[in-house]
Amino acid sequence: MIACCIFDLDGVVVDTARYHYLAWAELARSLGFEFTPEQGEATRGVSRMASLDIVLRAGGMQGRFSAEERERLAARKNARYLEYVSRMTADEVLPGVVRFLGELRARGVKVVLGSASKNAGTILDRCALRPLFDAVVDGTLVTRAKPDPEIFVRGAELAGVRPADCVVFEDAAAGIEAAARAGMRSVGVGGSPTLAAATMRLRSFEGFAFEMLAAGVEPRS
Repeated sequence: MIACCIFDLDGVVVDTARYHYLAWAELARSLGFEFTPEQGEATRGVSRMASLDIVLRAGGMQGRFSAEERERLAARKNARYLEYVSRMTADEVLPGVVRFLGELRARGVKVVLGSASKNAGTILDRCALRPLFDAVVDGTLVTRAKPDPEIFVRGAELAGVRPADCVVFEDAAAGIEAAARAGMRSVGVGGSPTLAAATMRLRSFEGFAFEMLAAGVEPRS
């Protein structure tokens, strides 16, 4: 039985992952080093401060900043990121997502957002997506980052369903692990080989339907 679907935001519903990367890369350059797209992959699905650790480690600068300085660096990055997302529109919702969310709701399946981003609400509003979600769990409501399952467990609680009846849609290995630890099935979105542990995978929501999800049938790539 599938009673609830929980969606990560960045890279699953909207393509904001690139804005995170651009903001981290700008911060890195201001500190005197380059942060490559390949290195940026490691920041997917993890918290802001954990991502800062990844960036500083890439530049050999981990341990050089106090807790207060680290907070200022993270705030600088977030301010730049917010400049990007403040200009987002509904056109930046990934293909097939709105149709699929609508199908879930028409079938009575709960739709929940489970994102570590503290800016999730802003993005949902900018992209006119908030009415499609029954509940939103973001970085303002949880204290432990993925792969800890807290964010998905909280989502199931808000939806009033059992973890076993939830399916998580994720584009990051940390999120797939978090879903497994929560006792939920998972769908790895995108073509990354790091999603091999997902229950099933799909490259995009285009052509994807609830019947395929219920049957565990992966779309042909």
